[in-house]
Amino acid sequence: MTLQIDEDKSEFESELTDQMDEIESIKAGDLLTESRYRDLRDRYSGIFQAGMGAESVLERLNSLSLDDLRDELQAEMQSTSGQRRKKAIKRTRVVEAFRKSGNRPESMVLTTLPVLPPELRPMVQLDGGRFATSDLNDLYRRVINRNNRLKRLIELAAPEIIVRNEKRMLQEAVDALVDNGRRGRAVAGSHNHRLKSLSDLLRGKQGRFRQNLLGKRVDYSGRSVIIAGPDLKLHQCGLPRRMALELFKPFVMNRLVMKGYAHNIKSAKRMAERIRPEVWDILEEVVNDRPVLLNRAPTLHRLGIQAFEPVLIDGSAIQLHPLVCTAFNADFDGDQMAVHVPLSREAVMEARKMMLSTFNMLSPSSGEPIVAPTLDIVLGTYYMTIIDERARGAARLFSSRDDARLAHELGSIELRAPIKVMMDGQPVDTTVGRIIFNDTLPAEMGFRNDEIEKSKLKEIVGEVYATLGNEGTAEVLDQIKNLGFKYATKAGITIAISDVAVPEEKDGIVKDAEDTVSRLEEQYLDGLITDEERYQNTVAIWTKANDDLTEVIQRNLRDYGGIYLMANSGAKGNIAQIKQMAGMRG
Repeated sequence: MTLQIDEDKSEFESELTDQMDEIESIKAGDLLTESRYRDLRDRYSGIFQAGMGAESVLERLNSLSLDDLRDELQAEMQSTSGQRRKKAIKRTRVVEAFRKSGNRPESMVLTTLPVLPPELRPMVQLDGGRFATSDLNDLYRRVINRNNRLKRLIELAAPEIIVRNEKRMLQEAVDALVDNGRRGRAVAGSHNHRLKSLSDLLRGKQGRFRQNLLGKRVDYSGRSVIIAGPDLKLHQCGLPRRMALELFKPFVMNRLVMKGYAHNIKSAKRMAERIRPEVWDILEEVVNDRPVLLNRAPTLHRLGIQAFEPVLIDGSAIQLHPLVCTAFNADFDGDQMAVHVPLSREAVMEARKMMLSTFNMLSPSSGEPIVAPTLDIVLGTYYMTIIDERARGAARLFSSRDDARLAHELGSIELRAPIKVMMDGQPVDTTVGRIIFNDTLPAEMGFRNDEIEKSKLKEIVGEVYATLGNEGTAEVLDQIKNLGFKYATKAGITIAISDVAVPEEKDGIVKDAEDTVSRLEEQYLDGLITDEERYQNTVAIWTKANDDLTEVIQRNLRDYGGIYLMANSGAKGNIAQIKQMAGMRG
């Protein structure tokens, strides 16, 4: 009998020890499976409590001690390494942020849902009695319906599985309201379109920040396609008359009353709207009072917005000075630009003194001139400064620049004919074209007796800027622009198919390369070289053939007519493109 009791006692003690170990192994915050939860609940219902969902998270956060958690994390940081240490550091940052701000972690769980004012989620009646409503109303309705249903189920003491399912559905409705589609499938409305949640109203290009706060529609602004204005000064832009009248209408109305054309603002407005003849005269005066700002999107640096003095023009397109295109990264293939009118006296003063294009000649990134001539202007200046040995009047001697210029105007010598001109008592080999070009430059820069291509032109602009400053450089640039356009037009440079002459040496170079590659192929098949060696040598052979062909084309470049002039001047294209047309691709 005693033996039986001892056995039962030891068995009971063993079972009790196992249960105590099991209870101690369960820590607050552990994750349990459904089956494990049921097992523990049945066995330890008096001392065991577990839950699921946001309520349990909130309860855990309520009982959390930030100081204790910080100490635990710091100890973990000291004792671990690698990924676990990184995670501990991240968690420590969050804990410290809570401690310093005085906030509690449980505040991060929403128990009350804020509702957007009705004005921001409107309901509009359509023709036919139907209503168009904001998507938010549908999302809020889902939350309200599910919340009321959950409340009723709790009051009716419904089974736990039904209540739990309703809580899950309520959580999904709140998730969809805050950020639809972030968790699970997106909630769709009628016609199967995805409902726009609160996050969708804020994010993206059409969101509240970018659309309404950063991008505002402003008065006194317009937008139109840009075209080149070759006759404009550097500080000017061409503004269509009708656009200018709309932009400057309040100023025009004020001036009409001041000059006595109208008795009051109402009659002045009527005159402006009916576009009476005197309105155009007043507009001419008004546009001289203030510059306009031109902006081309995307505005990637500060030169994306510059001020210009408006010049009234016919038509509907804004005219832009060709030399400011580089700063705006603009071209004339359909680009549009926005125009804004500065209103206050301070804004007008700032636009005139700081934003005018004549004060924005240097690139903010490199400090080099950003108004250096390009394209047609480069072509024109290059054409007028090269030498043509066969031109009429070659080898003649002139006593001064003026004499040479006069002889050219009378037609006795051509623009590019090589001549001798006395300068500072010495004969200088030059051309009339170079004399005309040098007349635009300040005397202190000396006589530039070179072929003026793109890089030299940029260098000259930099020197002119250092010598004359903003306003002087603007004048010189306008003169160079006019010369460039004039002589590019006079040159009549064009491209013909006959300009792309295939060199005679091409067939020989290609045949030699093909023969060498064939020999390599035979060596590979005989096992004398590896596949890798064959590949490397083949590439080297064709690269050499390509280089030889480029060299031949470069020697014969002057035979390529208009293409040669464009490539050599830097106006457009390069030797590589000519090589691909006249030589070989690749």
